[in-house]
Amino acid sequence: MEYREGQFLNAMRPESAVHNEQTLVTINAGGYSVSFKQIAGLLARRIVCNLKAGDRVERGQRMGLIKFGSRVDVLIPAEAKLQVKKGQRVKGGSSILASMPDGILPGGQV
Repeated sequence: MEYREGQFLNAMRPESAVHNEQTLVTINAGGYSVSFKQIAGLLARRIVCNLKAGDRVERGQRMGLIKFGSRVDVLIPAEAKLQVKKGQRVKGGSSILASMPDGILPGGQV
């Protein structure tokens, strides 16, 4: 888990992933890792992460929230098979973003 102070550029601009305030969380899923980056935006300028380093997480668990105008980037292994399409709306805790190939992890949904 890593928190970085930064600017509050429009979160939809590519450079916001480098320059904006953000929290990066990496989850060791036993065989692969999944990371997500909460990036603060221009308007709300607020990210909330309820996790601490070493916490155990469960599938579908709420890990924090992102305020209006901010964004979340999810980084998954290259082997993952995407279950969503570009521009599709997803809902935290219930939308399946990707699946891992058989043999990587039982029930391997992200």
